[in-house]
Amino acid sequence: MIVTRRIAWRVLACLLSLPGFCGLALFDAEASQTSNADVSPVVTKVEPPNWWIGLTPEVMLLISGRGLEATKVECNLASLLVERTQASGGGKYLFVWLKFGAETKSGTAVCRITSPEGVTSFELPIAARMETIHRFQGLAPDDVIYLIMPDRFANGDPTNDEPAEAQGSHDRSKARAYHGGDLRGVREHLPYLKDLGVTTVWLTPVVKNGAAEDYHGYGAVDLYAVDPHLGTLRDYQELVAAAHQQQMKILFDIVPNHVGPRHPWVANPPLPDWFHGTPQHHTNSSVPPYGSFYGETKEQTSGHDPFEVLVDPHAPPRLWRDLTDGWFFGILPDMNTENPIVAQYLLEDAIWWAESSGLDGYRIDTFPYVPRAFWSRWNAGLRRIYPRLTTIGEVFHPDPSVTSFFAGGQKRYDGIDSGVTTVFDYPMYFALRDVLLHGAGVGRLADVLRHDSLYARPEELVTFFSNHDVARFASEGGSSAEDLRLAFGLTLTLRGIPELYYGDEIGMTGGGDPDNRHDFPGGWTEDPRNAFMETGRTAEQQATFTYVRRLLHLRREHPALTGGRLWHLASDESGYVFLRETEGERVVVAFNNSGKARKFRVSLSGTAAQGSQGDKVLFGEGIAEISGNEIRVSAPGKSISIFLLR
Repeated sequence: MIVTRRIAWRVLACLLSLPGFCGLALFDAEASQTSNADVSPVVTKVEPPNWWIGLTPEVMLLISGRGLEATKVECNLASLLVERTQASGGGKYLFVWLKFGAETKSGTAVCRITSPEGVTSFELPIAARMETIHRFQGLAPDDVIYLIMPDRFANGDPTNDEPAEAQGSHDRSKARAYHGGDLRGVREHLPYLKDLGVTTVWLTPVVKNGAAEDYHGYGAVDLYAVDPHLGTLRDYQELVAAAHQQQMKILFDIVPNHVGPRHPWVANPPLPDWFHGTPQHHTNSSVPPYGSFYGETKEQTSGHDPFEVLVDPHAPPRLWRDLTDGWFFGILPDMNTENPIVAQYLLEDAIWWAESSGLDGYRIDTFPYVPRAFWSRWNAGLRRIYPRLTTIGEVFHPDPSVTSFFAGGQKRYDGIDSGVTTVFDYPMYFALRDVLLHGAGVGRLADVLRHDSLYARPEELVTFFSNHDVARFASEGGSSAEDLRLAFGLTLTLRGIPELYYGDEIGMTGGGDPDNRHDFPGGWTEDPRNAFMETGRTAEQQATFTYVRRLLHLRREHPALTGGRLWHLASDESGYVFLRETEGERVVVAFNNSGKARKFRVSLSGTAAQGSQGDKVLFGEGIAEISGNEIRVSAPGKSISIFLLR
């Protein structure tokens, strides 16, 4: 069995809440013994809770309640056609497909449900769409993503620290409790991020979660509600609007693969096959059946997810079925996305969040654990409405031949194009950490880059060296402040869209989960220092912050560092020199990983830099001299130097 660092926190969090999970089935059994005196139909929930004119031709509603075995459903708007209905769960659920006529206007539809037990109704507010300008913008190579766990960033509204429905969930002294950070806290610190040079904010899931340890957001119990610890839907909408006013963008972390074990569906699913399996009988997505099938040892495969079998055209379904159908680590209920009703529900959920807020893209959790056919339809459904919207898949694996299989833009052996805009560049993540922390040759970087031909759009890969699922870079063995700055230097000059993890710009420390998720110092009024301000940072923190800020602003000022084509110039055990080139600009980056100064003599003949007449130092302490068709670079030890060619 392979236990990855990425899922360790989820395992522990779910195990901590397992008694409540196991009790769900018992609760349902007890409920069945209650009095049936009142059997009149009742509606308790409508999903989605509202919709928009001209957004889609129809909408599928999931109505929850009791006694919903409808014999007839009709709405008060003549332009709203009830196409069909489907009751399930012993009358606990009713699916209603509504078609919008051309004459539909803004207002509230009141729909009447008639069943053998009586009559009830539900409402569906219908509104005109807002202007789409500055909304659904999508990402580009000149963007920079900043990953935030809202609960750990800043507390903008102390009144929501411990909602009435979640007593005992807030305790900053406990690593796995809620700490009080929220959406208002993020909004209040957008100017800090803007000044740093960030263009896009990625928040871990903001949907409502069910356990006292679910501060991370990945244990959803309601896919149409903001977690009350973080605020309200209005708070989220105001955050997106404020970001757009600052010319920044917002990524929503979405999880169609699974829900939390406390979701009401687990005890009473809307359909018998709503999930793959049941709480009593299901497979485990994290226990692949092939073991050392591909000749790798347990040590070689530890630390990343086992997706090799999914990209193998010779593998029969029995070898990969547990990965796509199994409950995540055997605990988190796996959505049956092959069921077209489930697929429509999940697509509408994504459309609802986009339309409700104007968000600019989705980060997609556990991307390979969901069948590719679903992703193809899901992405196509989003693009029909939001053609610029960016979707980024998480594929936690060090091999580009694996990660590229899931990237969109081309069909694979299965005849499917996943449709996803891009994926996180985990191969580069592993290479960066191996080179900077574990003594691997610098040539590893060029080796990852030579696989870019496997991707339809390598310039849109999301590069990073840290996130919420791995130990902080500053706390890894062999790390130093110098190494951390080099990690930033490479991430912000290589091709791709960089992603930074909150607090790394000041060198925050932390081992494995939950130690890698400390509160940002200064996000709480009671904090002894405020690292959002220069006066609250140590000298070393300020040096790292200044280094990162300079690089981010330099990147914004020089298009070659964002959209320029990347060319290898030199690569060996301790150094890498590369060129970023656009039609109007050429920039050379020299990376020296040796502890000693060294010189590079690089021929420019036959390269895009041929004919350069001189250079200007843009960043770092290196010196470059162009003589004929050769560039000679003197690079200090452990350094990044950037030169503009003339």
